[in-house]
Amino acid sequence: MKNKSTTIDLDGKKIIIETGLFGAQASGAVTVRCGDTVVFGACVWGAPKEGLDYFPLQVEYREKHYAGGIISSSRFVKRESRPSDNEILTCRLIDRSIRPLFPENYYDEVQVIVTPLSIDGINEPEILGLIASSAALAISDIPWAGPIGAVRVGSVDGKVVVNPTNEQKEKSSLDLVVSGGTGSIAMVEAGANEVSEGEILAAMKHGQESIEKIIDSIAKFAKEIGKPKKTVLPEEFPSEMVSLVNDKVNPEKLPENFKLAPIADELMAVNPEMDRNKLLRLIDNKVKEYVRNLILTKKTRFDGRKTDQIREIISQVGVLPRVHGTGFFQRGTTHVLSVVTLGSPADEQLIDGMKGEEKKRYFHHYNMPSFASGETGRFGNPGRREIGHGALAERALIPVLPSKEAFPYTIRVVSEVMSSNGSTSQASVCGSTLALMDAGVPISKPVAGIAMGLITAKGQEPVTLSDIAGLEDHIGDMDFKVAGTRDGVTAIQMDVKVPGVTAEILGEALAQANTGRLFILDKMTAVIDKPRESVSEFAPKVASVKIPQDKIGELIGPGGKMIRQIQTDHDVEINVEEDGAVTITGMDEAKVKQAQAYITGMMATAEIGKIYTGTVTRVEPYGAFVEILPGKDGLVHVSRMSTQYVADANDLVHVGDTVKVKCYEVDPQGRINLTMLLEGETPVGRPREDRGNRGGNSSFKRFRDAR
Repeated sequence: MKNKSTTIDLDGKKIIIETGLFGAQASGAVTVRCGDTVVFGACVWGAPKEGLDYFPLQVEYREKHYAGGIISSSRFVKRESRPSDNEILTCRLIDRSIRPLFPENYYDEVQVIVTPLSIDGINEPEILGLIASSAALAISDIPWAGPIGAVRVGSVDGKVVVNPTNEQKEKSSLDLVVSGGTGSIAMVEAGANEVSEGEILAAMKHGQESIEKIIDSIAKFAKEIGKPKKTVLPEEFPSEMVSLVNDKVNPEKLPENFKLAPIADELMAVNPEMDRNKLLRLIDNKVKEYVRNLILTKKTRFDGRKTDQIREIISQVGVLPRVHGTGFFQRGTTHVLSVVTLGSPADEQLIDGMKGEEKKRYFHHYNMPSFASGETGRFGNPGRREIGHGALAERALIPVLPSKEAFPYTIRVVSEVMSSNGSTSQASVCGSTLALMDAGVPISKPVAGIAMGLITAKGQEPVTLSDIAGLEDHIGDMDFKVAGTRDGVTAIQMDVKVPGVTAEILGEALAQANTGRLFILDKMTAVIDKPRESVSEFAPKVASVKIPQDKIGELIGPGGKMIRQIQTDHDVEINVEEDGAVTITGMDEAKVKQAQAYITGMMATAEIGKIYTGTVTRVEPYGAFVEILPGKDGLVHVSRMSTQYVADANDLVHVGDTVKVKCYEVDPQGRINLTMLLEGETPVGRPREDRGNRGGNSSFKRFRDAR
């Protein structure tokens, strides 16, 4: 195929989609370019695997260090290894955007692979990767009801910006990624600095206008060069299977926490020849139809709640001894334990990727073991869902965290799901807020989260559900998670199982979520309404000092000798940043403060005319060295030790003696010269040859220069 391309103009930024250069044997392959950022996307399909009861879509977004001109900083592994959190989160963005548009009964194995080939540091590759996925699928023979478009929307100085540059993102109060089809929204992911629901909705609508341009361009591109789509026939069920399910399965009598597998096993005993996967789908369809009709027609939910009713909430703090902070949040049978650990600045996470290195001082980890849903399962590395839920809770709390200057700790929060029945990610937000306040982390405001659902049917008014349970998440058309404070939204995540929903429906869901969020916050703050005054006795204590950059070397000392000595003497850990920010960490608060005072003293300069009480650190025949400030010695020459003749400084002072001295000179090389003040004597004015001191002033200068 010859190279074909199309260009999209979004607010003056040109996005070029091209095919024919790479991926000649893929079902569909394109490159998408904006500025000097280039992303490659390809899709392929294979025959369905026998026995699968789900659509095996695999989305992979893999970064290459060469794209940013980077060689990994690891000493041992120089090639790309396991995917980073950012790669996994981008995979989820793409997956959640494209999955609803595949046929319901399609079981072919489909892979979508996206790779940034070049990044310019200005235009980000993640959104281009989503556009590349859409374009590759659109021109392929894979059955898919696209194309879709995707944009990132920011708010800089009150102005909405589509696909902001990395520099603009730093200034933005909103970071919203939205994707969807013509006239609808399929996926939303956002972090915000307490932005109002109205601003969020306006940003979505603004983004939708740009999405329409992307869709129009890809659709014309696909019409010109795309392949004919494969045909997928509707799934048929044997009549005897339909009759058996209709006779034996009564959704009205099922318990709230029912499982499909035991029901299917019971029916398989009647007819072992049945296709078990088809049977499971048929049972599932019957339960879905019953629950959806119950909500649409009677506005009643499977567990008896009203559409806007939230399950019973119980909150606790201080649940575990020894740990630095805990919060236990229960909403119905969704139970989450969040635990806070505080560490030194040296515990920050270092992230090595194609964009270079960056550090994180706050991170949230989410775990959901199989017992939480009453099932068996594997134990291993966290999956994409766990990483995604952790990142969402992390994003929700970032706007209320204290600055590093105000609270120089590294903060790790771990949310352990103890029981799962819907919206565990938002329960993690609530539990983590409780735990942070229990740990004494001075967050500015409490944050709560709620998951909203949606039930739609042709010809009927859609119904929005507050605080969806697990069954409603499964049978519903939307999972819309909203977290925030009393004053605004801090995080959003939405995906749908239908091709998309309108901005108007999302506006109603945002308003209903606001009411629910305030209700939940009332329940949480009844238990703890502000952070504790101090951190746990079991947490390390951290103090900070800012020193001039040109004195960092003085603090560290030759080969690190000085900083190691301070750490040993005070039993602390010291971390020094390039800008001169110094943090001291230790378990004993008194020693931490002593080390802080010592470093502060080290940075001080001797003042001419000032009197100091110091310790003799070294004695030579020609004079004594006295430490007047931490790490700073001055010389008292024998001619300045007394008004009487002193032949040898050892005759007057010894190492460890405390003496009173006065600074009379700091020479151009920074060396400090002192006069000793002895009780009952007046200060010595200057060296005098007639007192018999050998060499007088010339002797003093020679010894000083020999230091």
